[in-house]
This record gives sequence, C-alpha cells and structure tokens, in this order.
Amino acid sequence: MAEDAGDADPDVPIHCPECETTTRVPLSEVAATIERHNGGLHGGEDVARIDPELADRLADIVAEELGLL
Repeated sequence: MAEDAGDADPDVPIHCPECETTTRVPLSEVAATIERHNGGLHGGEDVARIDPELADRLADIVAEELGLL
C-alpha cells in the first residue's frame, strides 16, 4: 500500500556555512545527520544546523500557538 502524503516524514533543510552546503533530510533523521556531519567534518563543533530561517519561523509558530506572542 502506498504511503499517504500526510504520513510522509517532511524534509528539513540543513545548512553548513563552513562547508557552504545545504541539504534536505527527513525530519526523523535531522539530529543524527547533523551530529554525524559535525562530528566527522568539524570535530564535533556545532557548525551545521537546521536552516536558520526555518528554525526562526518554527519558533514563531510555536510561540503563537502557546500564546507567547
């Protein structure tokens, strides 16, 4: 049976300014992908991260939903 589009794991952009790369990975793989990238290429330093614009937008949406804005 085909997976329903509503059940699909959304892709999230991950940006690494030091490598000058952006990639999209399924939401369920974000933490592991970032950890693997930073551990292997940046000595564990937090360089790669979720695209900052997306992270800011998500924070705004959560704050609105919680009535903090």
